[in-house]
Amino acid sequence: MTKELEKKTEKKNNKKPKQKRNYYGYRRKQNKKTAKETVPFRIIPLGGLKEIGKNCTILECNDEMLIIDCGFCFPDDEMFGIDVVIPDFAFLRENADKLKGLIVTHGHEDHIGGIPYLLKEFNIPIYASPLTLGLIGNKFEEHGLTAETHFIEAGNKFSVAGFDIEAIQINHSIADAMAFSIKCAGGHIVHTGDFKIDYYPLDGKVIDLNRFSQLGTEGVDLLISDSTNVLREGYTPSEQVVKDSVHRIFESTDKRIIVATFASNVHRIKCIMDASIAHGRRIAVSGRSMENVVQLAKDLGYLKSIPDSAFVDIKSIANIPDSMLTILTTGSQGEPMSALTRMATDQHRAVKLKKGDVVVFSSSPIPGNEKTVTNVVNKLYEKEVNVVLSDMMDVHVSGHACKEELRLLHTLVRPKFFMPAHGEYRHLIEHAELAKSLGMHKKNVFIMGNGDSLLINGNKAEMTKEYTSGDDIMVDGYGVGDIGSVVLKDRKQLSEAGLIIIAVAIDQATGALVAEPELTTRGFIYVKENMDLIEEATAVVYNTIGGWLEKGSKDYAALRQTLRDDMRKYIYKRTKRSPVILPTILRV
Repeated sequence: MTKELEKKTEKKNNKKPKQKRNYYGYRRKQNKKTAKETVPFRIIPLGGLKEIGKNCTILECNDEMLIIDCGFCFPDDEMFGIDVVIPDFAFLRENADKLKGLIVTHGHEDHIGGIPYLLKEFNIPIYASPLTLGLIGNKFEEHGLTAETHFIEAGNKFSVAGFDIEAIQINHSIADAMAFSIKCAGGHIVHTGDFKIDYYPLDGKVIDLNRFSQLGTEGVDLLISDSTNVLREGYTPSEQVVKDSVHRIFESTDKRIIVATFASNVHRIKCIMDASIAHGRRIAVSGRSMENVVQLAKDLGYLKSIPDSAFVDIKSIANIPDSMLTILTTGSQGEPMSALTRMATDQHRAVKLKKGDVVVFSSSPIPGNEKTVTNVVNKLYEKEVNVVLSDMMDVHVSGHACKEELRLLHTLVRPKFFMPAHGEYRHLIEHAELAKSLGMHKKNVFIMGNGDSLLINGNKAEMTKEYTSGDDIMVDGYGVGDIGSVVLKDRKQLSEAGLIIIAVAIDQATGALVAEPELTTRGFIYVKENMDLIEEATAVVYNTIGGWLEKGSKDYAALRQTLRDDMRKYIYKRTKRSPVILPTILRV
């Protein structure tokens, strides 16, 4: 018995150690490199974190940098007069010699809108799908730019300097959307871009879950994934649901049908066109971006099944019976100058809404646009048209993955480290919790902000807060970055309380007033109805100048500041308002 026990003990001690399993329970190949042999890589997001929009991520390895997307976002309510907001390129300027290329996941504005501003400063090649490059090309025409471009499609493998990249088929609310597998000397990164899982998409191109699983088996160091819909349980519905709803709308009316949707959603547009043809309707297109995308989609073959005879010029729709007309239009987000808004306010040259027209919003409001969309919807109701919204009928589905889809992707990819992206702070937090619920250790999940850095070196990862600037750069007309917080504060103050201009003329020799001070207001009060206030305010100016003369001062800058301070105190005491005070001194 003793010998048998010794044999069993010896056999047990000689057993090979079990291979370690990662947090999903799958075996991962052990990295035989020592710590000294590993090469670090760094991720620096410049946009898209703790916000929806201006997505831009930098991948750095061996003194080479790759840019993933470069978008913009629209200004919030406090950014008066600002057109768009783009990422801060200060870090890229400091490392211009390291920039090797830009790869683009898809053609939505929050991923491509900042590219013209980027290319004005940096001459780098762009790698994107045909539709995405076509949309970028339209922007280059507007800005008078050219660039080196490379067409890529899902399944393609290519290299940009030291980065070996593979484009992976995904589903989203725009054609040609892709995820990227990026391998460099430092490791393997998977960037999902914006995605959802659609098992029967309109174009038949199903997300390549098998490839994601293969990459997971190979070993993924870092997963960067879309977080937009992480707060929603279950699955995002298929685009087929919209197709069925669109056909039901066409079957139920003999009135004009006006559909507002995102111009970039080519598959949705084709679905609406197919329904129009099936029900004997001609198609008119309204809105510059819609016209541009439809023409681009024709050129690229996405609309090859739609004959030219199906289209009618928007200026000629008066000759088409209501039951035989569909109008595709921009304006699903309530944009002030969009075609649908102009229809709702009787400012459209070709389209005059009629009682009974059917207006379909095949979209959902982008966060921040809810009020403008509601305003347009109310104007449409006043026109006695029939409005169909996404909360009434399935005329829109999201292009972003819900919780179960995200769980599936995590389980397939099985990354070593995880960085949630493309979402507000609450989305990033929830996505991080989702990864932890699947067994990932909290020390391997990194909730970052714009301008932070994540350095990964083998099995170690370190986050650095505020590694570079993650500020918003505001574009106002031709001005890029020349509008700061001080200017915005003044604009806000002007919008809320108006402006008072104090004009005084002073004799340089004596310091005496040459003429009576003049007060001019804009957006503050109606002067003719408030003469008492103006007279009292003028007396304040006299008193301030009198005090300045008594001191024998010749400091006009001090006088200007004293006039501003005294007038601000008086106006606030009388009106509880704080207009912008602008003293102007003319020395004669």
